[in-house]
Amino acid sequence: MDRILISDLKARGIIGVNDWERITRQTILINASIYTDTRLAATSDDLNDTINYRTLAKKLQAHAENSARFTVEALANDLAQICLEDPRVIKVLIKVEKPGAVRFSRSVGVEIERSRDGSES
Repeated sequence: MDRILISDLKARGIIGVNDWERITRQTILINASIYTDTRLAATSDDLNDTINYRTLAKKLQAHAENSARFTVEALANDLAQICLEDPRVIKVLIKVEKPGAVRFSRSVGVEIERSRDGSES
């Protein structure tokens, strides 16, 4: 199966449960692997025959910046659902990280997999 990749997309948003996290925007790092069939676009060389990663990245970034979620789990699930709005998306793997959230770590986060049919690998 083919994948469209969005790597290290940065957003600045409200995320977390602590009082200061509810008022201070933090860096949120998003990675998405969007599973789809790219053969039509590969043959036609037409952007209309594939998922526009620029448009999708903007949707993911806007949601992360405006949703004010308490948990990275909830945000990751939101982002997966945004990807699955496109009927060409078969499955999506989303990783959401909060860089510097835990002392002595580069980042902490969650990685989830969601599919159109509800099954998980």
